[in-house]
Amino acid sequence: MIDNLDLTKLDQREPAEMDKLRHAIGRVGFLTISNAGLSAERVQQVISEYSNFFRQPEQIKRTVDMATSGANRGWGAPRSEQVDPTANPDFKEVFDCGYELSANDPYAERELSVYAPNLWPDFSGEFRTIIQVYYSDACVIAMRVLRAIAVAIGRDANSFDAAFDTPMALLRGNFYPQRPDWAGENDFGIAAHTDYGCLTLLATDGTPGLEVRMPDGDWQAVNAAPGQFIINFGEMLEFWTDGEVKATEHRVKGTSDERISVPLFFNPSYDTNIAPPDSGKIIRAGEHLTQRFNETYVHLQAAS
Repeated sequence: MIDNLDLTKLDQREPAEMDKLRHAIGRVGFLTISNAGLSAERVQQVISEYSNFFRQPEQIKRTVDMATSGANRGWGAPRSEQVDPTANPDFKEVFDCGYELSANDPYAERELSVYAPNLWPDFSGEFRTIIQVYYSDACVIAMRVLRAIAVAIGRDANSFDAAFDTPMALLRGNFYPQRPDWAGENDFGIAAHTDYGCLTLLATDGTPGLEVRMPDGDWQAVNAAPGQFIINFGEMLEFWTDGEVKATEHRVKGTSDERISVPLFFNPSYDTNIAPPDSGKIIRAGEHLTQRFNETYVHLQAAS
């Protein structure tokens, strides 16, 4: 079972809600949250902006094609990602934007691809403004969830905060078209995978499609209407908590309906050591993320 939790109750550390959180993070690796402070109208506005972008002529989208940038900012064409090397490249389209470094930030001098400049399409409307404001608000929600998780596993509520002063946080719009007629058993909107980073905060348009590998091995559908959010955890947080938080496999096969989802991949600063506590090991968050991006993006596979 995938539980729905009330984020305001988690902020208040209500015991029953915290017990549900402990079960969700340690056993299932997925949950949904309500009462997070972002209205359905706000989320629908963001989804509408992404929908408008994905319906632009390809020549507009090609002006911000991430395949030309050597990073993961801008538009990703269909079949530009391959999250499962045993499956075919995913047939979805994406648009990625992330944290923007100031000119005097020490990371800027290192020219790290996970902090690449954002690419914004040139067409009428408020796409950039609406997406950037949502990005900031979604990061605040993700941090609230992480603070509740810290308490749930016996740490200080603010124990993760310092690691996110320069977050490698990436906001993505996913467009899943109708499952193509040519799609076979190795074709997916996004194939089975665990997320690479820390915490994923996912908004959707309410159309079903996401499936989660449950502890018994079965696939279970999970969905959330605009204003609710799906949350899951990635490899970084599983390392960082020595398995107290579970990274869970999930996929989107695609259906007869189009679908837009908006995940925020909330990841710590590049030099954060995400190795298990007291392990004596060093696993730098940025090195892990860069390696996984190089394995996933088709244009980076070719370059690496």
